[in-house]
Amino acid sequence: MIRPAAALAVALGVPAVAPAQPADRAAQITPYVWATGIGGSIRPVARGPELEFDSSFSEVLEDLDGAFFVSGLVRQGRFVALGDFSTSTSSRGGTLPPGLPAEGEVTQSSLTLAAGYRAQADPAWTIDFLAGVRFWTLDAQLDVPALGVSASRDVTFADPILAARTRVSLADDWSLIVYGDVGGFGVGSEQTGQVMATVNYAATDRLYLSAGYRQLHVDYEDDGVAIDATFSGPILGVTFAF
Repeated sequence: MIRPAAALAVALGVPAVAPAQPADRAAQITPYVWATGIGGSIRPVARGPELEFDSSFSEVLEDLDGAFFVSGLVRQGRFVALGDFSTSTSSRGGTLPPGLPAEGEVTQSSLTLAAGYRAQADPAWTIDFLAGVRFWTLDAQLDVPALGVSASRDVTFADPILAARTRVSLADDWSLIVYGDVGGFGVGSEQTGQVMATVNYAATDRLYLSAGYRQLHVDYEDDGVAIDATFSGPILGVTFAF
């Protein structure tokens, strides 16, 4: 079984990490660390072998070849917009039946764009409803040196998404933010979804510290290619609000 692992990444401004600002206009950027493993299965070519993988946090640094994440959020009155770009490459050695050594590599890139309306704007509780699109590029490669075989496939597709984001004040300078989206609906992938929850501390009016958990999933199948992968792990961030 080949088990690719994914990213320990530094990112800028992930949606739903930082507390919302009370002013009529606001923007934020968040450098953060996401220690993520990958679970799922990939079949890079039609009628080819299916690669199953499940990575723990301890394997992340060993298998990670590169990663980059950047996103941001802006608000004008009750209008809210966000964007997020991420890319990571991970490789993993393993065996295929009947015990042949093999090497697998997975690269994922996604761009999420969404905009919507702040339905609830109370200082103690806000909720945003958004709609948008997530663009994907997924590249899977399998090498079996003993047979001189190398197979790879990249796919590009777009998924519509529906999202919600809420912030709840807990006590004094503490807050809880939960973000979730769901999409695909058979348009690009069969299904994609994301959930993120963070506890946030306001160090100053413009600086916030966050800790939480993020999970991103995609289930895609077309023309014999099948990719069912979940990227998940804890996050730590520092948000700068403007």
